[in-house]
Amino acid sequence: MNEKTARGGHAATCQCRGCDIARTSAFDIHAHYYPDAFLDLIEREGEECGANFKRTDAGPVVKAPPLHAGPIEAKFIDLDLRIAAMDGQGVQAQALSLTQPMAYWADDALSEKLCVTFNDSLSEAHAKHPERLYGLATLPMQKPDLAIKEARRIAAMPGMKGVYLGTCILDRELADVAFWPVYEVLSELRLPVFLHPLNVIGMEDRLKDYFFSNLLGNPMDNTIAAAYLVFGGVLDRFPDLDIVLPHGGGAFPFLIGRLEHGWRVRAECKHLERSPREYLSRFYYDTITHDASALKYLIDVVGADRVLLGSDYCFDMGCEQPRRILTENQSISDADKQAIMETNARRLLKI
Repeated sequence: MNEKTARGGHAATCQCRGCDIARTSAFDIHAHYYPDAFLDLIEREGEECGANFKRTDAGPVVKAPPLHAGPIEAKFIDLDLRIAAMDGQGVQAQALSLTQPMAYWADDALSEKLCVTFNDSLSEAHAKHPERLYGLATLPMQKPDLAIKEARRIAAMPGMKGVYLGTCILDRELADVAFWPVYEVLSELRLPVFLHPLNVIGMEDRLKDYFFSNLLGNPMDNTIAAAYLVFGGVLDRFPDLDIVLPHGGGAFPFLIGRLEHGWRVRAECKHLERSPREYLSRFYYDTITHDASALKYLIDVVGADRVLLGSDYCFDMGCEQPRRILTENQSISDADKQAIMETNARRLLKI
C-alpha cells in the first residue's frame, strides 16, 4: 500500500501486512554516515597517527589498528542514495552518526580536526535536508577539555541533536571520573548521549572467528558500558543525562536479574543505594534486536517510552526494513508502535 509520511510529504511504501499504523512517520536514530571530507582528512593526515587509508573499487578502506572500516560503500557517503533508501524504508528522518574507527586513535590535534570536520559535515547534511537528516556529533573524548570545547560548539549548530560516544574510550571505561566534566556539560546543554561499540572485548582473541566480534562482542560491549555507568555512579551523579544503548541494550535488560542479585549479595556492589533494576528506565534502547520476542520483552521491561526505532544503516547486520519489527508484531499495541516509531525520538531530540 502507498503511504504518505506525516511530515515533509515524502511518499514511501509500507512494508507491513494489514498494519493499523501505516501512515505513522518513522524516525531512525541509529544510522551511520561517512562524509567525504572526513575520509579525505584521514587519507591526507591519518598515516602519521598510525592509520592506513586505501581507495578500492568497492570503496575506501580505513584501518586504525585494531579498528577497521570498509570497504565503505557509496550508500554510507552519498546523501542522495541515503534519501532514496529512506524513502524505500518508509523512514522520514535519520539521526546520523559516525562509527568505527571514530577519532580516539588519532593524536589530539588530528582527533579534534576529525571531529570538527565530521560535525561540520553533519550540519551541512541537515542544511541540505532539514526535515530528514539530523546530527549526532562525535567528540575527542580521550581529551576531555577538547571534548567539552567541541560539545559547546556543536550545541549551537543547526541540526545537531546529541553526541555519539564509544562504549569505551581507548582503554578507559565510561565511568572514569576523567569524563565526568564532559557529562556535566552535556547535561547542562541537554544533549543526549548515544553509545556504540568500538574496541569490543575479546575482538582480537576469543571473538576473532565467525564474526563473533560483532555478533557477540557488540551487544556485550553495550552491556558492559551500561553496567559501568550504573555501578560507577555516572547515572546518580548526572540525573539529567539521557543515554541511548544500541542493539536493544545488548544483554543488559536480560541480565538485570543477575545484576540485581549481585547487588544484594556482593560487597563490591553494595555502594549502590538503589537496585540496578531501577536504572533500566534511565536508558533509552533501540529496536535492533532482530527478534520480535526479544523486542517485546524489552518493551515490557523498560517501557515503550524508552524504546527508539533504529536500523544500523547501512550495515549488513542492520535492519534493511526497520519498521517491520514493529508493524508485523501483533503483540505490540498501535500506541506503543507509534511512540517507538517516531514520537519518542522527536521528544528525546527536541524536534
